Amino acid sequence: MRAFKDSAAGYSAKERRTSRHFFASFLLIVSLFCSTIQAEQITLNLNNADIEALIKTVSEHTGKNFVIDPRVKGKVTVISAHPMDREEFYQVFLSILEVHGFSTIPSEGLIKIVPNVKAKQTGIPTISGISKLPGDQVVTRIIQVQNVTAAQLVPILRPLIPQEGHLAAYPATNVLIISDRRQNVDRLLKIIKEIDQVSDSSIEVVTLQHASAAEVVRILNGLQAPATAKGGGATPVKLVADERTNSILISGDPTTRLRSKVVIKHLDTPFDNAGNAQVIYLKYANAEDLVSVLTGVSESMDQNKQAGTKASKPQVPINIQADEASNALIITAPPDIFRSLEAIIRKLDIRRAQVLVEAIIAEVSYDKAKKLGVQWIVDGTPDGSGPVGVINLGSPSITDIAAAAATGTGVSLGSGTLIGAGKFDSTSVNFAALVQALESDSQSNILSTPSLMTLDNQEAEIVIGQNVPFITGSFTSTGGTSSSVNPFQTVQREDVGLTLRVKPQINEGNAVQLEIEQEISSINSTAIAGASDIVTNKRTFKTVVMVEDGNTIVLGGLIDENLQQVEEKVPLLGDVPFLGALFRSTSTTKLKRNLMVFLRPIILRDAATNTQIASSKYNYFRAKQVDMKQKGVKLMDDEETPILPARFNTLLPPFDDLPADNDL
Repeated sequence: MRAFKDSAAGYSAKERRTSRHFFASFLLIVSLFCSTIQAEQITLNLNNADIEALIKTVSEHTGKNFVIDPRVKGKVTVISAHPMDREEFYQVFLSILEVHGFSTIPSEGLIKIVPNVKAKQTGIPTISGISKLPGDQVVTRIIQVQNVTAAQLVPILRPLIPQEGHLAAYPATNVLIISDRRQNVDRLLKIIKEIDQVSDSSIEVVTLQHASAAEVVRILNGLQAPATAKGGGATPVKLVADERTNSILISGDPTTRLRSKVVIKHLDTPFDNAGNAQVIYLKYANAEDLVSVLTGVSESMDQNKQAGTKASKPQVPINIQADEASNALIITAPPDIFRSLEAIIRKLDIRRAQVLVEAIIAEVSYDKAKKLGVQWIVDGTPDGSGPVGVINLGSPSITDIAAAAATGTGVSLGSGTLIGAGKFDSTSVNFAALVQALESDSQSNILSTPSLMTLDNQEAEIVIGQNVPFITGSFTSTGGTSSSVNPFQTVQREDVGLTLRVKPQINEGNAVQLEIEQEISSINSTAIAGASDIVTNKRTFKTVVMVEDGNTIVLGGLIDENLQQVEEKVPLLGDVPFLGALFRSTSTTKLKRNLMVFLRPIILRDAATNTQIASSKYNYFRAKQVDMKQKGVKLMDDEETPILPARFNTLLPPFDDLPADNDL
């Protein structure tokens, strides 16, 4: 002690002060180091604390910068039993965010905190191998699939990913794209590696000679169903039937493929009776029409089969019959020929399209006539001293009127104005004069819109008019000994009116070929000289046209103008100015007629279009009936105007509303 004091006494005061400062600095460094070690151990206990306060605490202890989405809100509760270092503390923080539906997205110098639904749409890290990112960090990983199809893995893995995660397959490069928490992505990667294994399964094609491929596949799939339901260990084989080549495609491991081929070979054996009859019920086609087609096809198949192979036993003849009552076909044929006929029937037994043909016939005519004439008759025979002369111009003639007056009978005067004067009881000279004047002006506007619906390639006809009788011959008794024979006349009836015949043919696409025959006939009200019976006017179209569905086409038309002037006069006297009108008869007739025919086909390929067209026409007709009733139009004083039901599909009343038998 003394020595220490002596040595200390040897130091100066300045040296002693420097030593004390160094010792104090050493003690401060040791205390700071110890406090730093103690600060890295964090014990986190929170009770219903605000999540923003937690984020602030994490930022202070970890030194990380955070950007908080406005939607990040809530209360958190954390119970910690022992202190944690910084890494453990940050991992617990990520777990808290995951529980509350939030994710962290690392960026340059900061970390974004957003809701899970938004995380996959922002810049989350994309990893390709083992990563040191925290397990609760949202990441994106692209996984290359080697042996199986990536699209097949999507429905398997999708239940293992939360709703806010993302899973998709890119078939072009056969990869999977997964966005989720890193620890879940690692778990999915292990599952994919177990599934993505090389398989020895392949596809084999077995061609059948006698049995039907579709029927054999149905039987084999029925055998596999019970084994699959019991959870058998063997991998089920996949079977697909190719009806065109009557083959079965088998996919699976070699054992299951071999088992299936054994069963197929056993089923693909010919019948003892190769001519078993089969019944095919038709939906749309007519059984009787298909018999001739199928008979010709089957005979050709049978000849080719006999020419190509030499049968070991006699072939059963092919027989095809039609049952009209059930619209079915009864076919007796070998299985291979029957399958071919069945395929042909499926293609022929289809719903045929219908065509609605709407025609518009518009006719405008103008008829104007003028007639003026004078007729004279002079009879000087009573005393034998006068002349006899007649000026007979026009119809009715003055001679007919005079003869009728002399005998006291009537005569048809015709149309127009007739003024007559004369003297018939004179003993010297009798005379008569007749003046006839006529002026007529008539116009007509006729519009007909017939419509007709028929099947494709099926001729249809509609007739709107009258059935008029025409006398074609007669027989009368000769007055001889055969007086018992009764006189008679032969009559032939003809349709007079509007006749439309159409045969549509729908080509590929929307074009329709129409064979059209249209006739417009009417009875001529004007008598024609020399005609022994009724005279009819007739206008006919007969053509073949091509028109698109729904388009309107003009078939043809008639623009006719007829001007006829007739002048009858007495030579020389008819040319005398003024007085010549007494010896002259003139008539002028002018007739103009415009006729046009338009046509529009509408293809009805399904029942919905057919119902729509029928409903529109039904509603139009009913609207006319309602309008007539609103205007107070009645057919009889005590009867209301009939109106169709309001709904198109209720044409008949319910059974309860029908009258009883004794009320009919």
